[in-house]
Amino acid sequence: MKSDVLIIGAGGAGLVSALHAHYNGAKVKIITKEYPTRSQTCMAQGGINAVLPHAKDDTIEEHIKNTLKSAHGLADEEMVEFLCQQAPEAIEWLDSIGVVFSRTKDGEIAQRRLGGASGSRACYAQDYTGLKILHTLYDQVLACGIEILNERFLLEIITAEDGVSGVSVLNIRNKKVEIYESSAVILATGGYSKIYDKQTTNSKSTTGDGIAVAMRCGVKCIDMEFVQFHPTALKNSAILISESARGEGGYLLNSKGERFTNELAPRDEVARAIDEQIKKGEDIFLDIRHLGESFIDEELPQERKLSLLYENIDPVNELIPIKPVAHYTMGGIEVDKNSQTNIAGLFAVGECANHKVHGANRLGGNSLLELIVFGKQTGINASEYSKKNSNKLDVSKEKTKQNEFLRKIEDFGNEIDFYKQKAFIGELFYNKVGIIRTKKELKEAQEMIKDIKSKIPQMGVNDKSKIYNTNFIEFLEFINMIDICEVVIESALKREVSCGAHFRVDE
Repeated sequence: MKSDVLIIGAGGAGLVSALHAHYNGAKVKIITKEYPTRSQTCMAQGGINAVLPHAKDDTIEEHIKNTLKSAHGLADEEMVEFLCQQAPEAIEWLDSIGVVFSRTKDGEIAQRRLGGASGSRACYAQDYTGLKILHTLYDQVLACGIEILNERFLLEIITAEDGVSGVSVLNIRNKKVEIYESSAVILATGGYSKIYDKQTTNSKSTTGDGIAVAMRCGVKCIDMEFVQFHPTALKNSAILISESARGEGGYLLNSKGERFTNELAPRDEVARAIDEQIKKGEDIFLDIRHLGESFIDEELPQERKLSLLYENIDPVNELIPIKPVAHYTMGGIEVDKNSQTNIAGLFAVGECANHKVHGANRLGGNSLLELIVFGKQTGINASEYSKKNSNKLDVSKEKTKQNEFLRKIEDFGNEIDFYKQKAFIGELFYNKVGIIRTKKELKEAQEMIKDIKSKIPQMGVNDKSKIYNTNFIEFLEFINMIDICEVVIESALKREVSCGAHFRVDE
């Protein structure tokens, strides 16, 4: 079961990496917990940043400046310059493989302005940009014959003295341990916003598994305290309402009908402005009524559908009730300029990685760009590494090791319902490790997480079946989430000053 390049995760970052490793002559295998089309990439609705050749009111230098400003001084300028300079080529490549971008009357790729940008540089496909990019990438991966193994849960990254040698995973379908050998492994497992449970735009799968497993094998993670709260999620369901709605001219209003902030300021500023209004007792709304029905149906069709489906609100003639919720995690696995971690042969890309381009606050429209630019780099570098290195592992030994670990988990008691604990942690983090933070509340959250962790052996599962035991998988996810929670709080306590998405109000 050996491959040249083994990719864990099949969202946009994983698929781009797979394609470029394949183009570079590598034998590629993708392993994923979810099916590719369920990836969080599809939630990036607003657009992908790039200063295109026909731009009249924008420059690459401005893109760099906007990104650095949004990052609050914590981004690596060289990496940001690389990201922004590679953006036009990234769009050209996406266009060439069939991404259906919206077009201007002149046939150019349409662009809109998103928060924190000085110009209209977000290339978009209505308000389905991430989804259309993801589906196109998936089609390309299938056309190339790249093997995808779905429904595999990452258990361990296997390393030797010389570097990475493979991974162990649990087959969700039959609960069997599987070992996959490779001298180059790419983690593309996404972020960790699901620690906020229902207070996030993210799907149930963004539990930080790749980061948690990486930490356990000695991989360095940085900036874990930086969690971006998206200003506009539906009030009752936390479903994302894209920044494109504000980019196209939507207003934010309080209960009195007053506009109270610059709708296109960086996300951390807008989220705090909304949070302040809510704490004053105000309800907050997004108003796009003035854009008109034909424009909404042409440019923002998904936002109308989501509002109708989840809030029974038609934004053509009604206000959309919203609130800020956790959306994107800037922290993650530290990588060098080649996308490699501190373990030889282990690479990381996408939201699980920290390429030092987002700093303390990601600029809207840069997440999709990051996965295209660094996905290409990671795929090429991992394939080149695999040509020069080859580690072997004892498959039987690794299977035995993981089966013993799983048996211990199965022997845990079931006195405490871990689902209730997960919901409790979500509210705990939203209130005490959220948009506004204090040392006192962070310490309180830290003690509560420590207590919950100590009781994990009392939170085992009831379901002992082998076939599609989701109860068991969700418990393994819960263990990973606890490890992530600890590091997020620890990092937040260490950074005693406000910076971007990490906002302290200690007296």
